Amino acid sequence: MLLVACVLCFSQVACALTANEDATEDVDLEDGMVSQLDLGNAPRRVPRQVKTLLSKETKPHIQELSIQTTIMSRYAFTAVSCTMLNRYSAATEGVFQLQVPAAAFISNFTMIVGGRVFPSQIKVKKKNGDKNRDENNGRMKSKKSAERSEGEAETFRMAITVPGRNRAVFLLTYEELLVRRLGYYEHVTSVRPMHLVSRLNVGVTIVEHSRIKYLDVLPLRNGKTSPSSGTARRTATMPVSTVVRQNETFCKISFTPNIVQQVKITNNGILGDFVVRYDVEREMGIGDIQVLDGHFVHYFAPKDLPIVPKNVVFVIDTSASMVGTKIRQTKEALFTILRDLRPNDRFNFVTFSSRIRVWQPGKLVPVTPNNVRDAKKFIYMISPTGGTDINRGIQAGSLLLSEYLSSQEHTNGNSVSLIIFLTDGRPTVGVIQTPSILGNTKTAVKEKFCIFTIGMGKDVDYRLLERMALENCGTMRRIPEEADTSTMLKGFYDEIGTPLLSDIRMEYSDDAVEYVTRNHFPNYFNGSEIVVAGRLHNRSANALHVQVTASNSEHSLTMETDVSLGERERQTRRRVKEAEAEAGVGADGYVERLWGFLSVKEGLKGRLRSHGGAERENFTRRAADLSLAYNFLTPLTQMLVETPQVLADGTVARAEPAGGPPPDDSGMANRLLEWEESAGDTPQSLHRKKKEELHQSSVVGTGTNGIKKPTKKSVTFSKTSADGDPHFVVEFPHNKLNVCFNINGEAGDILRLVTDHKHSGVTVNGKLIGTPAPSGSHKQQRTYFGSITVVVDMPRRSYIEVTPHKVILDSRDRMVLPCSSSISVESESLSVNIAANASVTVTIQASIQFVILLHGYKNPAPYQQDHLGFYIANKKGLSKDTHGLLGQFLYEEVALIQLHGNITVATGNDMGGAGPAPGNAEPEHTGLKVKKRTVEVVKKTRRIYSGTHTVDCWFAKNNAAHLIDGQYQDYVVPHQFDTGHWPHGNNMH
Repeated sequence: MLLVACVLCFSQVACALTANEDATEDVDLEDGMVSQLDLGNAPRRVPRQVKTLLSKETKPHIQELSIQTTIMSRYAFTAVSCTMLNRYSAATEGVFQLQVPAAAFISNFTMIVGGRVFPSQIKVKKKNGDKNRDENNGRMKSKKSAERSEGEAETFRMAITVPGRNRAVFLLTYEELLVRRLGYYEHVTSVRPMHLVSRLNVGVTIVEHSRIKYLDVLPLRNGKTSPSSGTARRTATMPVSTVVRQNETFCKISFTPNIVQQVKITNNGILGDFVVRYDVEREMGIGDIQVLDGHFVHYFAPKDLPIVPKNVVFVIDTSASMVGTKIRQTKEALFTILRDLRPNDRFNFVTFSSRIRVWQPGKLVPVTPNNVRDAKKFIYMISPTGGTDINRGIQAGSLLLSEYLSSQEHTNGNSVSLIIFLTDGRPTVGVIQTPSILGNTKTAVKEKFCIFTIGMGKDVDYRLLERMALENCGTMRRIPEEADTSTMLKGFYDEIGTPLLSDIRMEYSDDAVEYVTRNHFPNYFNGSEIVVAGRLHNRSANALHVQVTASNSEHSLTMETDVSLGERERQTRRRVKEAEAEAGVGADGYVERLWGFLSVKEGLKGRLRSHGGAERENFTRRAADLSLAYNFLTPLTQMLVETPQVLADGTVARAEPAGGPPPDDSGMANRLLEWEESAGDTPQSLHRKKKEELHQSSVVGTGTNGIKKPTKKSVTFSKTSADGDPHFVVEFPHNKLNVCFNINGEAGDILRLVTDHKHSGVTVNGKLIGTPAPSGSHKQQRTYFGSITVVVDMPRRSYIEVTPHKVILDSRDRMVLPCSSSISVESESLSVNIAANASVTVTIQASIQFVILLHGYKNPAPYQQDHLGFYIANKKGLSKDTHGLLGQFLYEEVALIQLHGNITVATGNDMGGAGPAPGNAEPEHTGLKVKKRTVEVVKKTRRIYSGTHTVDCWFAKNNAAHLIDGQYQDYVVPHQFDTGHWPHGNNMH
């Protein structure tokens, strides 16, 4: 098992074993305690008030508190070491108390008292439990059920008797996966020792695979401020004594206030939360995949995506209990949210108490200035009164949204629909039974939209709200009684108010992986992140095929790539070694533990979501088995801790009842630490792909389909192209001829390649870039296509801009896609398929097809530059009036002729027919008849498709003079999106 606290554990063991020798007599306050104070290198006078505070201590005093966190690619290991000194001769009770993030799992707890080690043991919780144990000692003091939510904390508490003149050392470790919200990760360390501490050390070490692009250490947070309150990044004054050491992918932060500095913050030892926020650089594409020890984790947080319109109904509790601050702050938040609605959104409001009020009955209204103004009036006039009819409130909101989605007004099929439901109480009128409310909600929703629930205060049925959200693809958020409701409500809306994708599916090679965590997500919101983990079934496989499919407002999106498992594992191990070298901790195996953490979370969610019977038992058993395998303290497990017993002579003895070791539920000397039932955080489920047992334990879920590596889509082979320097090739299939020519343009020129704007609405322009010519060349510079733009004006205007590294697709929405991953985006009349680092295929109206080759160099020479090649794969759909450097030849007929002074028309249509009669001398010149013009040509060979094919062609010299209509300059357009018609007609030179 991985335990990052090992180094700390051994160092503190040594400290505890010498405790009896060090504490041979009563310790004088000033000589014993103050002399230990670390007040800096220079001597400093200890303020009198500090001595007074220390002298008031009557219980064992915390000498040293160290809380060290190592974050390996979002997965955080925290090791806590607390040394407590009893400076009196009599044994005294000492209490170790620490706030642990509610989303975290405790993975180890050990005490060292009087030179003896007291470890803990994780066991499966019995159904009936130990109902007679001491409620205030040795347990996790938890809110009921689902009241635990992200950003909150649970209090871990252990009370023991510390022998006189002795020390006790408490060692605790816990683990958590940081969740990305509003564009950053946030790690919170609770620093509330309840005493002034002689040696206080809080450290956070971050090791990431990608560059850390944003880092902020916030002022100590206490009171009403919420983790979700900030909607924007900020840089504020760091807590006193904070030191940050950072490079591109590594950061080490330390917070070590001495006692004087602690007193300036507070004199009661409750310093607050030490908060670190950060985010990492993300490349465009399929995401970050890390591999280690037979497991993988996939982080997916795409950027540069268009915003998907949303249909949102706000269902607000206006019962009498909302009167005062709650309703005032709720109104403030709703006013702010109204300003943030986007023009393409639709919305409505429902209020519920003993009666139901709908702002705009029977419809969802668009976001217009008048509608926003009227909505503000409606909100302003809300007056709390009556009881709480949760059932009718959610039914009214669901009916409103369902009817809109079924109506003709709903024209955007890919919009995201959701209900935001807020209450501060339990159901008191109407239907009040939880199963009935949940059943009615499920029937009303019909899997058409998601419900996000928010509970305010202490009197809420949080289990009902969490189940309602879980069963309807949403999440639940808790707003504490003392919190700033307006800020937290607005913060929660910001998290879900900007949907970017819907129906996201993450698939992996079926023959390579098993036990994959949840891989289907209804929505992806801006600033968040999707995390999937799994076990590699075939350890000898060289590659993992990954495919991501999703939809946005107009398009379906497919991204796929092959991941080199060996290379990814080497990269991951390199980061682990960096963590060991920089932070002095071992993080080997973190990917497997992350997988175990996610799997347990999802099992708990599935258990809560299930309706009892065999399904619930299955989730329970498997989640409990995984909790045991990874030593996690969860709602299904309990921690057995043997507490020290102080004998009459002051020594410490192990407490074992007669007859041997205590059973799991026996003895007052044994304390059971446990979590109350809760589902944890994000709703997820584990999909099992194989029947084999994992580590002799089961995992949660049922079978799911994987994917097999798809065969590459075939593209029609075409010779008509503009590639390389650039070299143009035109195929005349009816004449069995290929014609080629060069265009010697200038860097920055934008060339019209194809234009059929009037009929099919299609235009293709290419922009030239320049490089120095190689030595010995007759040219001063070479030119290539650095970007190619396809403009489509029918049925509506859109464009695709392709560069060697990215594709920009702009229709109603704008998407930026990387060329390094295989991606497919499809809509009704337009599709874009990217073959990673190879080509981009653009298909218009299911017939017109262009292929753009991607030419890249790993180590380019000075005269080499990444560039593009353009091929017309299918001209069907382009009209006979199509023009452009290539387009003008698509429907033309040509013929070869012999030039002997007098023009002689060739007798054949193929190249062989252009030659002389047998026995005659070869003609001096060959001509090409095109559009009633004659062009002198010579035979050449050209390489196309990155040199994989050769083409015999007839080459027209002099920048294609007389071959093309007009002159080269006539094809230079002012910008890449120009769609102007060919102004010159046919040039009959």
